[in-house]
Amino acid sequence: MLNLATDHVESGRWTSPYKVVMVDEVQDSSAARAALVRALTKTPGTYLYAVGDDWQSINRFAGSDISVMTGFDDWFGANSTIWLERTFRYPQSLCDIAGEFVMKNPAQISKNVQSSAPDTGNTVLAVSVPDRGDYASAVREHLMEIDRELTEPATVLLLGRYTRSKDDVLSALEARYRHLSVQFNTVHASQGKEADYVVVLGLKRRGFPNTIEDDPLLQLAMAAPDHYPHAEERRLFYVALTRARRSALLFTRSGMESAFLIELVRDQGVMIRSRKGDDVTPAVCPKCKKRTMKERKGPYGQFFGCTGYPLCDGTRKPAEVTRRRRCQCGSLTSQGN
Repeated sequence: MLNLATDHVESGRWTSPYKVVMVDEVQDSSAARAALVRALTKTPGTYLYAVGDDWQSINRFAGSDISVMTGFDDWFGANSTIWLERTFRYPQSLCDIAGEFVMKNPAQISKNVQSSAPDTGNTVLAVSVPDRGDYASAVREHLMEIDRELTEPATVLLLGRYTRSKDDVLSALEARYRHLSVQFNTVHASQGKEADYVVVLGLKRRGFPNTIEDDPLLQLAMAAPDHYPHAEERRLFYVALTRARRSALLFTRSGMESAFLIELVRDQGVMIRSRKGDDVTPAVCPKCKKRTMKERKGPYGQFFGCTGYPLCDGTRKPAEVTRRRRCQCGSLTSQGN
């Protein structure tokens, strides 16, 4: 229908009476929608006003094409840009972590986002549990701890990469809290929403980022993918982090930490704690810099080896793995090149 409508406008069979065309969430526009908008604004004296954030382009599966925004000039010609680089939702520390994370992809539009919200200390923290079955009780404990410290109502969003993640935290959702209002959403469904506290579930290997390839038939109907690895998953994680007004808590599984979480540990000094509050931040492999290290035993004694072995054979002696503090958080890092 969009293509037929565009054809009607371009062929002159229908003349648009509109002088100003406004498009919201332009980062989620499909090529077909963009073509229609272009046809509607080709007439001299017609203006296009578009608002969007390419950092939040997460709907390629539904037809959106990020190039409509990142290549706006190519689509619509010369234009002027008003930069909206002030956020009133989340603190500067969370702003910096999320912004640096999404900007690892050089194809994203560069922005310098500044916050007007008061900072609240450690705004991004991770908790490691031994098994998937521990998620519910660990989340509930965390929320109970927050609830005890509050004196007024607050909101919580539990975010999962998939709808089925809700089953992992049912007891936390159904628990009674004095001050907290808790609800579950998928990260996709959370776009446009916000809460005082955000809990992101399933930050584990092959979970987030999702490494399952799309169906080949579905790919035929989708826009060309980004060249940067896991680019849309990276934007999706950015959306998850920035739903929080006060802080974001990331849940992972011991020894199965997500590549995204490892990146936050390595580059942002994000700390991983156990349910008891102990610092259990794993060392990041100095060779691949993408996986953590695990203590192993070999013919010459104890050593730390990359959890990606045999794909990566990075190793370190126990004495070379030291605990250091970075920023206001802690992380285990490996000395050496």
